[in-house]
Amino acid sequence: MQKQVLLSYGGGGDEMNEFLNNFILKHIQADNSQGLSEDAAVCDGFSKIAFSTDSFVLDPIFINGANIGKIAACGSINDVLMMGAKPKYLTLGLILEEGFLLDDLAKILNDLSNTAKEFEVGIKCGDLKVVPKGKADKIYINTTCIGDANGFINNNKISTKSIKEGDAIIVSGDLGRHGACVMAARFGFNYDIMSDAKCLYSEVRDILKYDIKCLRDATRGGLSSVLNELAKSSGLEFIINESDISISDGVLGLCELLGFDALELANEGTFVCICSKEDAQNVLKELKKYNDFANIIGVVHKSKSPSVKLNNSYGGSRILQMPKGELLPRIC
Repeated sequence: MQKQVLLSYGGGGDEMNEFLNNFILKHIQADNSQGLSEDAAVCDGFSKIAFSTDSFVLDPIFINGANIGKIAACGSINDVLMMGAKPKYLTLGLILEEGFLLDDLAKILNDLSNTAKEFEVGIKCGDLKVVPKGKADKIYINTTCIGDANGFINNNKISTKSIKEGDAIIVSGDLGRHGACVMAARFGFNYDIMSDAKCLYSEVRDILKYDIKCLRDATRGGLSSVLNELAKSSGLEFIINESDISISDGVLGLCELLGFDALELANEGTFVCICSKEDAQNVLKELKKYNDFANIIGVVHKSKSPSVKLNNSYGGSRILQMPKGELLPRIC
């Protein structure tokens, strides 16, 4: 019989301490010099910080190319990167359901830990709760990432307020693979689609030497949501060329089958970059080192009413609306 999470693992006694020390800490390779055995961790090396917190409730918890652990690490680290900050520390909060398989938990924690370790992000503190069987859905993860806002370059201008008329709009890769991958796994379709989940550390580091105005990862709500948020925040119009947006045949086929719009599907390793038009080609060249499908997809214009306009290859155009309702719950 496979070993499972026991309710006593969250009780605060011997079983919990043994589980934390002999299982959790073993698999996340955490820095336990100070913090995980204390009530708080003390972190050094900041003049100005950036931090972000997120909770992850993926269903199913294992998909092609990722699992909830890898996505949790990537999600919080990428959010800090989108401010041009260098991620340094990660917190880990686990809510486990009684009966959750320890082998599955080990895989999740190992992937989370290895993802953080690859980019020298230390797991500094955390929390564990176990709830009775039937009171949760296997596992929920909360992560908070803290980064040095001046860690890459002393650049504090990355903000929607920095976006100006004439700026170029770039996406770092093809769109919709994470959302499509989750759909395929959830509905049992035999589609060869792999999630794009990854840390964007190297890409962001390499483009910050150029005139970057704003960065935003295209997670829930996809490209449609991100562009509408940026247009509204900046008070400008974003004009996008549909022919310049890369979407794989597998994603398009699944969207056609299920009636989804690929521009509204979640991504976990793709971001939108707004930069000056003078630096656009240089930024694109850097991004293409990591994804051949990176491309300049549009330009920022002045407008009396902020909006996103999508030009198609037939000479027509339409307003790209903010997604409505819940497209696909438990996506990340």
